[in-house]
Amino acid sequence: MPNPNVSTFSASVGAPPVSPKVEVRDLRLAYGAKEVLHGISFHIDPNEILGVIGPAQSGKTSLLRCVNRTIDFTASARTSGVVKVDGEDVRTLRDVYGLRRKIGMVAPLPVGLPLSIYDNVAFAPRAAGLRDKGRLNDLVERCLTQAALWDEVKDRLDSLGTKLSGGQQQRLTIARALSHEPEILCLDEFSIAIDPVTTMRIEDVLKELRRNMTIILVTNLVQQARRLANRTMFLWNGEIIEIDRTEAMFSDSPKDKRTYDYVNGIFG
Repeated sequence: MPNPNVSTFSASVGAPPVSPKVEVRDLRLAYGAKEVLHGISFHIDPNEILGVIGPAQSGKTSLLRCVNRTIDFTASARTSGVVKVDGEDVRTLRDVYGLRRKIGMVAPLPVGLPLSIYDNVAFAPRAAGLRDKGRLNDLVERCLTQAALWDEVKDRLDSLGTKLSGGQQQRLTIARALSHEPEILCLDEFSIAIDPVTTMRIEDVLKELRRNMTIILVTNLVQQARRLANRTMFLWNGEIIEIDRTEAMFSDSPKDKRTYDYVNGIFG
């Protein structure tokens, strides 16, 4: 029986082992006296989509915040264990801003900047020193296209991003996350404010994006994980119940009955 923590989706016979893009070992997180992640361990390979599923309050969003260290903004949060990105422990990195440029983050609900559509996408590249107008134009168009928004806004790029509909603002948030060309993209319930047709368009984009980046997909839509993820992790009450190849997780015989019950809608 293969180790479910070892991803084999890109392995070939005789190929050297792949160094994890993200490695988590014995990660514990507490808010004050309440521990919400209980010593979890897993890894993610380069160019893999890892789906993270589980009921509300299971620690899914908190896990993402540990990876890109936005957990630092919560004064009561205390972590222990190891979280590595490209072999470096993020908890000891001094260049936190560099880490966050490497890791794009999309929240469940859109958080638009009070700027034009164009400037929303160009904000991070400009902050990083990009001033060439032609390169900025190309980047803005590419990111809006990847977020399935370009055709709807290309004639009004000077309009305020906050005037867009909720679904459009969420896609603008995705475009903004892609604008600094991250190596890792963290998606936290990205489709909660998007209609099903647009969701499917973005899912197609994500399948293309994994050629160039690693994706962590937190979703309450278990079928979305089934469609997109190479492997899926079932997180419940701060513990990993099961992590395996997605096709195995959604088969009739996952290793843990709780997994079967959750992916089949019996609870959750």
